[in-house]
Amino acid sequence: MAITERDLAKAEKRMAAKREAGHAVSARYDRRRSRVVVALNTGVELTFPTQLAEGLADASPDSLAEIEISPAGLGLHWPRLDADLYVPALLQGVFGSKRWMARQLGAEGGRSRTAAKIAASRENGRKGGRPRKPMAAGA
Repeated sequence: MAITERDLAKAEKRMAAKREAGHAVSARYDRRRSRVVVALNTGVELTFPTQLAEGLADASPDSLAEIEISPAGLGLHWPRLDADLYVPALLQGVFGSKRWMARQLGAEGGRSRTAAKIAASRENGRKGGRPRKPMAAGA
């Protein structure tokens, strides 16, 4: 598939719109608070704990301190960790790939201990536990 001049122009327009919405001008690791601090061109400062981001949770402070910003300012890269985060996604609360985020959110849901969940678990226990899945025909 060949890329046309029109495709290239559209891509450049999308990139310009993303950069206008906010791109990183500096990034650093705050050792005292165990957080990444990203300053944007808009004056906004984004701060997040390393435990929230894919590839950063178990990293050493020295590895976290080395952060590279992509030339367009839309990406952050940790060379020692081979970890990358996309600045526009960070602004939307996305701290990793779709697959990683799904696992993280699923794990959080499984750990939640609401009164309703506890009551449902107890009720299922009284009935003999979780219902078995029906066997497929011909299995």
